[in-house]
Amino acid sequence: MSNVIETRNLRYRAGRNFEIRELSLNVPAGSIYGFLGPNGSGKTTTIALLMGQLRASQGSIKVLGQSMPEAAPRILARTGFVPERPHLYPTLTVEEVLRYHASFYQSWDWRRADELFGRFELDRSLKIAALSKGETGKLMMLLALAQNPDLLVLDEPTDGLDPVVRRAMIIAVLDYVSQRDAAVFISSHLVHELERICDWVGVMDNGKLVTEMPMQTFKSGIKRLRVTGAPALVEDPPFVLLSRDTGETLGAGEVWVVRGWQTPMQQYFEGIGASLREVVDLDLEEGFVELLRTFRTPRAQG
Repeated sequence: MSNVIETRNLRYRAGRNFEIRELSLNVPAGSIYGFLGPNGSGKTTTIALLMGQLRASQGSIKVLGQSMPEAAPRILARTGFVPERPHLYPTLTVEEVLRYHASFYQSWDWRRADELFGRFELDRSLKIAALSKGETGKLMMLLALAQNPDLLVLDEPTDGLDPVVRRAMIIAVLDYVSQRDAAVFISSHLVHELERICDWVGVMDNGKLVTEMPMQTFKSGIKRLRVTGAPALVEDPPFVLLSRDTGETLGAGEVWVVRGWQTPMQQYFEGIGASLREVVDLDLEEGFVELLRTFRTPRAQG
């Protein structure tokens, strides 16, 4: 199985103004795949489709090599899912929730659950209604990890949590992946957090997949260039010109943001009579913003 999640030409309409369009995702086995996108881009809707909570009007979904929703019980038995909004009964205690959840999974690991209880410092006797947001988040992660899944699907699992809680949850996920060789599909708006842990990235905007590639390729291929002496019209560059700021200041030159950059491309500037003064690496957040900007206004770079 080369991909743990695979969709082809997926389409789903939510109301009049939003639609998932022709979505084709490929999440490699064993990867930690960061699913990025602004609010309202379709990340949570996509996850609901992957988990069988919504039905697509077109296209196909395979999770762990099986078709969703046809094989939903078998898929969900092997998938740890932390939704954006917790779905726990508020009148139960933490211990009661744990035993209720464990009854659905033959693969449930009580030893792992007990270890995570100690690590997360949870109180088994508290009712769910009395838990803080951070405690609820840690409990949801515990439930997902203790079922020993082959795939973790995490929808904004650390949203609104303090840095200490976020760190504890992320470390727990990384420890689990290293022990189990499981795959992780994680949606988050905390771009820097994903940059540290993910080896693949997919970017959504307005219901469409903008790009999907290894994290290192994404980071190393998007650069900010400082250029002087460039002609007004740039023809056939060997890279994708995402944006071009032509307002020179005290001879500092133009600022170009490009995608698909490789070092030998420096020769291109000699051919157009320009000089490449500087090449600056962008972090994931900067590259993400520039990619969305050019996706929304694809002709703005010329």
